[in-house]
Amino acid sequence: MHYPKSIKKLVEQFSKLPTVGPRTAERYVFYLLKQNKEYLGEFSEAIAKLKSDIKICKSCGAVAEKDICDICSDKSRNYSVLCIVANTRDMITIEDTHEFSGVYHILGGLIDQINDVGPDRLNIKNLLSRISQNKISEVIIALNPTIEGETTSMYLQKILSETKVNISRIARGLPAGSDIEYADNITISNALKYRNKLK
Repeated sequence: MHYPKSIKKLVEQFSKLPTVGPRTAERYVFYLLKQNKEYLGEFSEAIAKLKSDIKICKSCGAVAEKDICDICSDKSRNYSVLCIVANTRDMITIEDTHEFSGVYHILGGLIDQINDVGPDRLNIKNLLSRISQNKISEVIIALNPTIEGETTSMYLQKILSETKVNISRIARGLPAGSDIEYADNITISNALKYRNKLK
């Protein structure tokens, strides 16, 4: 028996999500099928507004609700220390530790030669501009200890070594091959506290 077109189409859409296979997608669709119209209306509205209500911070590149995110506009932050992360999720993970009082810079990904992602496709030009225009004394590289993360870290270390800013990396509190997003607060806290100076 074939599914009706509307169910089949939604299963196909869910299957496009990361780590969601056809069986999981089917479970999602049949779960939604059991919900009332009010819930489905709120669900579809939330998805529809995802792009229209979300902006990219003009300063750090994080996902935000305003042109300048809450962190970049917070006068109590230490603007002389800049933490480089791959994406907004990693930034939020570090923020949840309450151990970092500086500001962030979102690269928007990592150098990935297999998927043809080079430095030119990352938010590096703006990073260099921020460093040259602001009184930044230290840059902390906080990228995942994966092949892509290591490649990007080495590239950043190379280009930042030409500046006068001090360079450090978060300590190896994170196991190799893991993601910052899934690390616990203690691991992240220790990684920030015992970061290694590179320059």
